[in-house]
Amino acid sequence: MSEPVLVERSGDVVVWTLNDPQARNPVSDVDTITALESAVAEANSDHGVRVAILTGAGPAFSSGGNVKHMRDRAGMFAGTPAQLRQGYRHGIQRIPKALYHCEIPTIAAVNGPAVGAGCDLALMCDLRIASATAIFAESFVRVGLIPGDGGSWLLPRAVGMARACEMAFTGEAIEATTALAWGLVSQVVEPQDLLAAAHRLADRVAANPPHVLRMTKRLLRESTQQSMDSHLELAAVMQSVAHHTADHHEAVAAMLDRRPPRFTGH
Repeated sequence: MSEPVLVERSGDVVVWTLNDPQARNPVSDVDTITALESAVAEANSDHGVRVAILTGAGPAFSSGGNVKHMRDRAGMFAGTPAQLRQGYRHGIQRIPKALYHCEIPTIAAVNGPAVGAGCDLALMCDLRIASATAIFAESFVRVGLIPGDGGSWLLPRAVGMARACEMAFTGEAIEATTALAWGLVSQVVEPQDLLAAAHRLADRVAANPPHVLRMTKRLLRESTQQSMDSHLELAAVMQSVAHHTADHHEAVAAMLDRRPPRFTGH
């Protein structure tokens, strides 16, 4: 059996590729869930990695839940209501938790349809670039289900409540150009240019000091649930650490010397 998620490192950027193209890259199978968790944990512990790109093999980004397993009531879709609850909590819900706590910036390179949990998987990333052939569908109602993987939390934060309701209540897909207009993605490119565009964006992010990138991401995450006073206190603590990094001193020196900085992660 092939690896469910391919991990390829290129300098300080890592690419995670969902690797079940024949099934359109479902994310509800335990092997895929575990592989994504492991990829995030590895990136968190490796300070040489500054940015991650998440994409799918083949023509689809991700079909979300495995519909055949739903039909057969197999895997995480098996059992009593109590067992199903545990199946979600200890199954697919591990993915949004892992990506939420991923310390490095993440970019979804959406190469094709992102449907149901696949749409939510793209939303779990910090930045999103779409191929012109991509579509996005919060389509759980179409199979008589709710967004069980955090989509109802993620989607309004990306497109606003009214548009999130439209997507979730109709289950209808939107094209990449609509996703761009709604703010769900920041770029739409031709299919053959997708990974190159994702790498260009990753390089622009990775050009900055890695410790500061991780702290900035944490501040942005915490800002959604903190009071202003609590947030300023956390920012003060992180800023005191940033001031004592070698990269901060290098950034200031390079700016004054009018030369490109050379960041080392120290």
